[in-house]
Amino acid sequence: MCLFLCANATHAQLLTQIPSFPQDNSNLTIVVDCSKGNQGLYNYATTSDVYVHTGVITNLSANSSDWKYVKLSANFNTPYPALQAAYLGNNKYSFTINNIRSFYGVPAGETIKKIAILFRNGAGTTVQRNSDASDMYLSVYDASLAGKFTQPPLQPKYIPAPETIQKNVGDNIAISYVTSQLANLTLALNGTAVNAISNADSIYANPVITTGGSQQIIATGIVGAVNVSDTINFFVSNPSTTAPLPAGVGDGINYEPGDTSVILVLRAPGKTSINVLGDFNNWQQQTSNQMFKTPDGKFFWLRVTGLTPVTEYAYQYLVDNMLTIADPYTQKILDPSNDQFISAATYPNLKAFPTGKTTGIVSLLQTGEPAYSWQTNSYTRPDKHGLIIYELLARDFVATHAWSTLKDTISYLKNLGVNTIEIMPFNEFEGNISWGYNPDFYFAPDKYYGPKNTLKAFVDECHKNGMAVVMDIALNHSFGSSPMVQLYFDAANNRPAADNPWFNPEPKHAFNVGYDMNHESLDTKYYFDRITSFWLNEYKLDGFRFDLAKGFTQKQTCDNNGNNCDVGAWGNYDSSRVAIWKRYYDSIQTYSNNSYVILEHFADNSEETVLSAYGMLLWGNENYAFNQATMGYSSGSDFSQGLSTVRGWTQPTLVTYMESHDEERLMYKNINFGNAGASYNVKDVGTGLKRNEMAAAFCFMMPGPKMIWQFGELGYDYSINTCQDLTVNNNCRTDPKPLKWDYLQNSGRLHLHNVYAALLKLRANPLFQAGFVSNRVDQSLGGVFKWLKLTTDTSNIVVIGNFDIAAATGSVTFQAAGVWYDYLTGETITATGAAQNFTLQPGEYHVYLNRNVTNVIPTPVFNIPNSQGQLKITLLGNPAQAGTQLKIELPANGKLQISLFDVMGRQGASYNAGYQPKGTYQFLLSDIAGNKALNATGIYFVKINFNNQVVTAKLVVGK
Repeated sequence: MCLFLCANATHAQLLTQIPSFPQDNSNLTIVVDCSKGNQGLYNYATTSDVYVHTGVITNLSANSSDWKYVKLSANFNTPYPALQAAYLGNNKYSFTINNIRSFYGVPAGETIKKIAILFRNGAGTTVQRNSDASDMYLSVYDASLAGKFTQPPLQPKYIPAPETIQKNVGDNIAISYVTSQLANLTLALNGTAVNAISNADSIYANPVITTGGSQQIIATGIVGAVNVSDTINFFVSNPSTTAPLPAGVGDGINYEPGDTSVILVLRAPGKTSINVLGDFNNWQQQTSNQMFKTPDGKFFWLRVTGLTPVTEYAYQYLVDNMLTIADPYTQKILDPSNDQFISAATYPNLKAFPTGKTTGIVSLLQTGEPAYSWQTNSYTRPDKHGLIIYELLARDFVATHAWSTLKDTISYLKNLGVNTIEIMPFNEFEGNISWGYNPDFYFAPDKYYGPKNTLKAFVDECHKNGMAVVMDIALNHSFGSSPMVQLYFDAANNRPAADNPWFNPEPKHAFNVGYDMNHESLDTKYYFDRITSFWLNEYKLDGFRFDLAKGFTQKQTCDNNGNNCDVGAWGNYDSSRVAIWKRYYDSIQTYSNNSYVILEHFADNSEETVLSAYGMLLWGNENYAFNQATMGYSSGSDFSQGLSTVRGWTQPTLVTYMESHDEERLMYKNINFGNAGASYNVKDVGTGLKRNEMAAAFCFMMPGPKMIWQFGELGYDYSINTCQDLTVNNNCRTDPKPLKWDYLQNSGRLHLHNVYAALLKLRANPLFQAGFVSNRVDQSLGGVFKWLKLTTDTSNIVVIGNFDIAAATGSVTFQAAGVWYDYLTGETITATGAAQNFTLQPGEYHVYLNRNVTNVIPTPVFNIPNSQGQLKITLLGNPAQAGTQLKIELPANGKLQISLFDVMGRQGASYNAGYQPKGTYQFLLSDIAGNKALNATGIYFVKINFNNQVVTAKLVVGK
């Protein structure tokens, strides 16, 4: 037996056990080699912080996951000293069990079949497992004859499986087999005996592999009439056949006429052999499924035939007999880790994962796929200089997070005045609950939002309503489940390999996430072009918002390990980055002329000026300045950088916004951090909403494209860092957030919405539209009293507002003398054409026009005769008591005023309820009357004035 142990130590496996065939009363030492398996603890720095998590599988276990008698199972995330592993050096740890049955406390009569074990760090955050992340198991034996392979090494899965065997024709393969008793042993390779030995407990051979294709090793041990036998099957690829790419094919899936065949193409320079495994060959390696290799060694391709039209086939590429990956160009994947959490309502009839045949993400192909029938074919994109963009995350905008439901919101957004919907990344990303900036497959719409044709139907409906659709996409980086990251990966250093055609081993710039793309690479440029042309043509999208656009550079501003980055140097003018973006912009215009290229760039203004002049739109983040203003703080409240003219740009291509997915919500900070004066408090919800109206007036009256973050028009007041339990924590930034469509039932929030809508409608008014795509703008935005002037040849706008918490006076010179109209109230003023002083109360603002268009804009003007029903009033408790309530049923939206009179007609109290939506409301009479109005017995009258309807009710007050 010593001979076996020495050999076993030489040929390390993921788990090694001493003795080799432990019985339930044996002492057992288990050694893990962390350089194997998933390498979860490989090079783990704190070697004293490694513990086991262990239990057993018995005859009473329901399945391999049904661990019994788990040791100290109360908390997987707690380090238990009794389960601490000993470090042996060289990434190996050991753990010893004294008497297996006693250690686990398994009762007599219950059969122990397997030991289940994981090695982990004390916090349970880093775990050593099999290479496919499955649990590890070791068999427990009885006294009968048993045997097992020690070479080729086996992975300790519930049913042991060989580690990847990578051999070529002409190679030797070492085979070792041991038994629990002396036996007559034989080894055979492909039916030919390669060694035989009598009365031994181990046998070894090192035969030569003479042919390619399927290989089989069989080991047999015989003791009298008893025998054991084990088999290992593996595949040896023949040298790849060289053949040029068929004419007209490109990377990915190439469908052929007749819908029964495809040509698959994988870009994989430097690889030796690639096989295609899938439903069409029962996931079995065969020489007929080995891909051809092009003469330049850059591409592998294979024609797959015999396919049934409309049937979905799952498949993967097996690269060099070691790595299985999905097709980077697939338009649909199956993900065994995440698809189970997608409901059938969201994605009906989703194909089942081929469990038991492969692991990891698989790609799908489908010949003869039913085509979507587009209904809108005469759509014209909005002028990019006048875009009103609504940024949204489908997950947090509609409860179903489905395209089919999102389509139902189009009329709401259109009525708001939106002409462009920008959707956060929706190509496949890791997991389901994500913002989407962790992409892995760029051609596949994420299934969490529904089938591809429901996405097309959403785009179609947007175009029908004259609205553009912009895809937010992260092409600065990809994450670890990307097949292009995996295809060339340096596992020892946990980074892309130096020969990866698409990715840098280490990021070149600050704030990188995932793995940094190399946009100087011709392979990356080809990939970028394929992605953008695909979405523009297949889904008729109107453009892209490119995340972290400043990262599209190979100029190194970090050290060689991607650390110690110089953020300032990264933002400096970079001619190479400008060249990359000009090249990408030109290619996108080639695929779809006048499509939008929106950059989240935030580089030096000299660089952004060049990109703007070339035709690109750039994000203009004015969140901090606008929020300082709405909170009532003058410091940092100058939002003039929201004007492209202030930046010196020749074109109004700055996408100015007050909120985005990345920034804190204005109302959250108003309520929690707003300023206050003697009788004015921004923390008051109603006051904060009014101040957001004022901010919107200035933002939306600026020329150039604008962006709204979802529910900003309703004063969304949950923090960007709100957790699912509604606490606030920085770790919850990307967590799901509450949907607040019920805000529409709140009068103050509805009023904010209506102000947004009115301002955006003004931008679309033919008399004023030209001003919003021009540079004729003047401003004074530095102080608390701010003004903004927009000028055209005939139509002019002046916006004034007091962002202080006390009254303020400012001087404004209107563009021309005469009558000017308050757009939001219908009132008029007379301008002199010279400097005029205006005194405004805190939060007071006005949008003045030199043309009277208020009668054609649906603004919050309340003196509109009601024709939708009768106003109703009921007193709940009459004669009046302490809790008497006034119930009012409003037949429409409008302005509500409540007054209280005595029998002499003298007004005792007045309550302005403001603008209220249609519905039923209850008010406490004591809140309306105050403490002194009903201080005497007698008869009073409650008068309701609503949209020119007056209703009166008699009220009796007694002792």
